Amino acid sequence: MILLKAQCDNAHDGTDFEPGASQGDEVTEMEPKAPARSTTADSGTAGTTRAAAKAARREQLLSVAKNLYARHGFHGVRLDDLGKGAGISAPAVYRHFESKEAVLEELLVGISEYLNSGGDAIITRHEDDRATSARIELIDFHVAFAMSEPELIRIQDRDLAALPEASRRTVRRLQRSYVSHWAEVVAQANPDWSLDAATVRVHAVFGMINSTPYQARHSSAEVVGVELRAAARAALGIG
Repeated sequence: MILLKAQCDNAHDGTDFEPGASQGDEVTEMEPKAPARSTTADSGTAGTTRAAAKAARREQLLSVAKNLYARHGFHGVRLDDLGKGAGISAPAVYRHFESKEAVLEELLVGISEYLNSGGDAIITRHEDDRATSARIELIDFHVAFAMSEPELIRIQDRDLAALPEASRRTVRRLQRSYVSHWAEVVAQANPDWSLDAATVRVHAVFGMINSTPYQARHSSAEVVGVELRAAARAALGIG
């Protein structure tokens, strides 16, 4: 979930562009070849090498897509551009993703799953002490996310509607779960707040945390982190 209020000021203007991450002329991606031996051990090693190379290429394509989608908007990026950014031919991209929509799904559904499961794990660790420790760790977790993944925040804010309907519903479901778990912890720690009031505060904290790293990008990262944590703690009733 990205729960996201980040401001997106670079809407695509319809012009073509040259991906900044291009690594020169296109090349056709070649899978690593296994040694010409027939032993079981060698076969297993070759298979592991191929799988690792494919996984690394997939992660590289996701990284390229994250930067290009954030900069130019989902509709301003072609599958060819993803290949150029990763230094491979456009047809080679299809070995990893069937479309640029599939790349967007992996980015947005993936980060939503990460946030939701990470929040759950924090709350579980603090099952017996939710008053302060769980809220502090939840805040630290989300601030770390927002400061390290501003591109994903911008992509969701601008391009969530480009997801297929089923994936869009998945992202929204994960977002609601993430918010509700935070709100329950905050309400329990502040007995005079209703669950609705705690939910409003949680949304306000997410909006602040998600937008500030971009808006204050010329400020020191250390200062941004310190001030975000302090403001979030005050908003969630941590004295």
